[in-house]
Amino acid sequence: MSDQRAQALDDFRRCCKEQGLAFTFQRQLIYEAVVDSREHPTPELIYEQVRQRIPSISLGTIYKNVKTFLDSGVLKEVTLHHGSVRLESNMTPHHHLVCSSCKAIFDIEESAVEPVRLPKTGLPAGFSVEQCRVEFAGLCKRCQSTHRKKT
Repeated sequence: MSDQRAQALDDFRRCCKEQGLAFTFQRQLIYEAVVDSREHPTPELIYEQVRQRIPSISLGTIYKNVKTFLDSGVLKEVTLHHGSVRLESNMTPHHHLVCSSCKAIFDIEESAVEPVRLPKTGLPAGFSVEQCRVEFAGLCKRCQSTHRKKT
């Protein structure tokens, strides 16, 4: 097991304890599926992964635990704009590159993006900004390659 993965699992155990969540084998496998994914997986992708180890697990169990993880801050939802919940375990501040063709999502370090500034005026009355997410849309290397072959 890599040091980074081991640290992620230690953080998960600590976070479960802090949030009063039982640390179960099912929850561990669900969390591992997110950590091990090179994408920002949907609950359906997590289900396919976990089902290899626990064939009797239901998609409903995955959704229930994902909601618990999101509500407690164990996982984050990447974006609301892609039709399905997309998850990540990377809790450090960062932004995303999104392929407009295949919908793959890639992390980009926060420091790679110039600071985003909101005007001091012009926000709707009473609106309070809680966080800023920057999302760049474009074509990933694979989709660019496919696009070039078609033309």
